[in-house]
Parts: sequence; C-alpha cells; structure tokens
Amino acid sequence: MFKHVNIFKWIGWLFSPIQKNGAFFFFMFLLGYLCTQIEIMPYYLRDRGAKPYELSVPELFLDIYAVCLVLTLLPRKLRLFVKALLYIFLYGVAVVDVYCYERFESTLTPTMLMLVGETTAQEAQEFLSGYLSWDVVTSSVGWILLLALVHLLWTCLRGAFCRGRNRLILPEFQPTLITGLKAVAGAVIAWCLYDAYTLTKDNKVAMGRLFSYDTIGQVEHELTKKDQAKLYIPPYRLVFGIYANRLASRQIVQLEAASAKVQIDSCSFRVPEIVLVIGESYNKHHSQLYGYNKPTTPLQLQMAADSSLVAFSDVVASWNLTSFVFKHMMSLWTVGDRGEWCDEPLFPEVFRKAGYQVTFLTNQFQPKAKEAVYDFSGGFFLNDPEFSKRQFDVRNAQTYRFDESLLKAFDGLKNKPEKGRLTILHLMGSHVDYRARYPQSRQYFKPSMYNRPELSDKQRRILSEYDNSLRYNDSIVWAVTQRFIDKDAVVIYVPDHAEEIFDGKPYMYGRMHGANIDYRLARNEMEIPFWIWGSPLYIERHPYGWKAIRAAKDRPMMTDALPHLLLYLAGIATPLYRPELNIITPEYNTRRPRILKGQTDYNTLKK
Repeated sequence: MFKHVNIFKWIGWLFSPIQKNGAFFFFMFLLGYLCTQIEIMPYYLRDRGAKPYELSVPELFLDIYAVCLVLTLLPRKLRLFVKALLYIFLYGVAVVDVYCYERFESTLTPTMLMLVGETTAQEAQEFLSGYLSWDVVTSSVGWILLLALVHLLWTCLRGAFCRGRNRLILPEFQPTLITGLKAVAGAVIAWCLYDAYTLTKDNKVAMGRLFSYDTIGQVEHELTKKDQAKLYIPPYRLVFGIYANRLASRQIVQLEAASAKVQIDSCSFRVPEIVLVIGESYNKHHSQLYGYNKPTTPLQLQMAADSSLVAFSDVVASWNLTSFVFKHMMSLWTVGDRGEWCDEPLFPEVFRKAGYQVTFLTNQFQPKAKEAVYDFSGGFFLNDPEFSKRQFDVRNAQTYRFDESLLKAFDGLKNKPEKGRLTILHLMGSHVDYRARYPQSRQYFKPSMYNRPELSDKQRRILSEYDNSLRYNDSIVWAVTQRFIDKDAVVIYVPDHAEEIFDGKPYMYGRMHGANIDYRLARNEMEIPFWIWGSPLYIERHPYGWKAIRAAKDRPMMTDALPHLLLYLAGIATPLYRPELNIITPEYNTRRPRILKGQTDYNTLKK
C-alpha cells in the first residue's frame, strides 16, 4: 500500500508546478492566448488570409508549464521575486507587440529593434508624445491592459481571501484523499503534456534550427521553408529580433574591417556616368527582348533595333532570394572565394574613394516598421547609418507606390558630379503582388489574351498581371536611358532573380525555395535578362569599348561578378579588380563554374 501511495505522490508531483504557481499559469496563459487571437501570425502573411497559429493552445500550455516547473525549483522568496520580474517583462512585451500591430500593422520585427537602437532621446520623446494617446487604451492594447488590471486586483484580494479562509472552520481531509486527488490532477497534466509535446515538437525543432545559424542570410533561408518556426507569442519575436540584429551587427563589423582593403591606385573616369538599374523578379522568358510572344518590352526592343542596347544571352543570378543576390552583387567577393561576402569591400565604397559621386535610390530597402526579415536581411548593411555614409553620397529617404516616382526623386537631385557619378536605381519591378506594380491605367494584357487551357481563370489573371508589370517596367528602364541620352553614359539593367510564372508543371508563381535545383527550376528562377545600353556620346567616344560589349553578349556570366565590370568601365585601378571576372575583357574566364545557391553548377545542368 505504501508503494502505491509513493507512486501517487510521484504522479501528483506533476501537478505541483501549477499548484504552486496557479495565478502565474492562469494569467500568463490568458495573456499568450490573447496575443495569438489579436494578432494574425505570421504578420507578413496577413493579407494572404493567414489565421492565428492553430497550435497556440497546446504550445502555450507546454511553454508556461515549463516556466512553472523552473519556478517550482526555486526557493519561495526567490520565486516570488522572479515571478514579479517575469510579469513586468511579459506584460510589457505584449503591450509593445500589440501596440505595434495596431499602429503599424506589424508585430515586433528585427527592423523595429534596429530603428529603436538608432533612435535618439529627443526622437523617442517626440514619438511617445505623438503616438501615445487615449485611443491606445480603447484599441486592442486595452485587452492586455484589462487583463493586467484584473491580475493586479486578484493579487491584492488574494491576501484577504487567504486570511478569511483561515478564520473558517473547515473539515480536515485525509492525507490519502489529498494524495489521490493530486495524483488524478497529475495524471491529467501528464496526458496534456504528452499531447502538447506530440503536437508541437516539430515547431520546437524548427525554433532550435532558427536560432542555430551564424549569419542572417542562413536565417532568412530557413524562413523560406514550409516547416519554418512559428514565433507565435511576443517574447519569441522579441528574442528573434535581438538575435537577427546581433547576426547583422557581426557582418557589419566584418564589412568595416574589409574597408581597409580598399586601395585606389588611379581612376581615369573612363565612363563619367554609370547607371546600374536593379530590377525585381524578372523572368527572362517573359521578355519580348528574349523572344516572348507578347509585347512586354517594345521600348527595349526598339533600343536593340537601333543598336544602342546589347542584350546578353547567358546570364544567371547566384540565388533566387533578393538579399543573397544583393550581397553577392554589391561585394567584390564572388561565389567560390574563401570566406563570406562581407569579407570583401562593397563596390560603391570603392567608387566613392576613387572620386565618383555615388547615388543610391531604392524603392525597397528603406527601413520600415512592418519590414519582413527578407528585406531586413537584404538591406541591413545598406541601412546602417555609419556604413551607409561610407558608401553613398546621396540616398532617398522614402519608398514609393510605383517606380516612376523613384525617377522623379532622381530628377529632384540638385547636386551634379564633378568628375563622375555612379547611380544605382533599385526598382520594385515585378515584386509580388504583380497588380500593385503598375497603375491600372497602364493595364495592357487581359486574361482573355492567353490561350492557356491548362491554366485556371485565376492563373491566367495572375499571368496577365505579371506581364503588365513587365510592360510597365519597360517604360521605366527606357525613361532611365532617356535621362542620360546627351551624356557620356552607360546603363546596365539586371534584375535580382527570376520568378516562376506558370511556365511548365507545376503550374505556380513565386519561387520554390526548398526544391532541388534542376534545369527547370534554374530556367524559371535564375536565368535573367541582362543588357547594357550606351548613349550616342558613349558609343562615339568609346568605339572599342562598345565593340567589346557587343562581342561579349553571348558569354556565360553570373551576376556576382558584376562589380568587376563596373570597376573597368569606371577606369578604377585597384588591386581588388580581377580581369578574369570582367565579361568584356579578353582575360574573362568563360569556364568559371556558376554555382547556384552555393550548391549546383548551372553549367552542368542538362537543358
């Protein structure tokens, strides 16, 4: 019998963490549940019909029970102190998280924490005076504050309740009965823990992976997976934001160290005006310039016909993620070199130290409160205040609905270069959602124009919207060239990567981040358009340069080598320049492996 009693005591012990921390368990469970219901998780899928995390109840039970278990192991006085700190932290983070969701349509993100770190005391005071008002209490934040108030009242009344209970003469229960009741409660807890663990273990494994990486790029790639971690409550999102910023800061330090490598021997300013236009999500096989059967690029076709535009036929991106491509394309490090992309200088800094004025106008990489981790990963090294000053003389401070406004921002620049200017225009291009990338007045293609019976009505509509975005983009890049028509200038156009757009099974749009890289995937997601436009004055003054560009149009290239072409066009003599990576020189290595996503050589794929 005593053995049975001991067994019951052991089972009953499973109930002790909740018994000794009942108020903590109850109110923290309610707090977590409120946050999951108020906020749609993950926030960046909000407009795609995302629902609250479906396993929030069992995972909350598991997480809070684990905290209660740790608290139970502490001495009573220390336990009370630790719980008080946890209350302050958890309620505080929940209020901030829900407030951000109300004001900025976004929960806590790495970018928010980055912006907080850069905020001065005066800016913080202005923010608080401008955003904290009575309507905050009447918003969703009010539910968190109400719960905190009820919790406070319970804490105050609990002492009186306990004193009143002690004054009452209550019957004494037999120890065996109490042991039995605890054993029943413990058995229920054991079943709940097992069920919660079974349901949520995959998410816990995914969280472990997420917080195990060494670079922010690896973290971003992890978040493209279908089984990505669900950071379903505010504390997890806060920890992730801190973690992401720590990884980003580490690479900023590496970039600062790489700056010491910049050595300029001379600069001839061979081409005074160099313009790099970086597009977005451009499937080469939907470009009329490359043989597509719809008029998506009539203006580019016209420029090619008058011999001012040279279209390169065999160019691929190194990744199908914007941030990876941007890092590879901005750095003088190339895929296959030792170390990481941040171990070598960025080419804008080289240009600036050589005497070029460097202008960077981006319609994507501006730090915003609701910025997803993908844009944070791609732009953190461009948005760091001190490092940005090293690279750019001129930057825009806002993004625009349509790319034509970015050109107006360029037109508004009053400073003129003394010797030479490098202009980088980063467009929104054909970024999802395609229909939001062009004014509706510029719509040209309609679903009825596509004889694709294998596609549904919705798929034909999306296809027409994508092609409309390309036709609008055609007008933008043409307008860029016209701004330099009377200057000694070249304009280079390159998108970050391509995009699936119903070209073969599986019929889908977007990108297949977790799929194996075969030629079908590389064709749709990594093969990109790449062209160089020369102004009449450039073609007249640099006949041999233009001849070299035309002769190189069918050479194989990967966009991580682009900086070396730019250095050559500028006439910058530096030990960092490598002629074997410059596509228009005789020394160019046409047999260089083109490693996609760091794993597959594009040159070996069977077409």
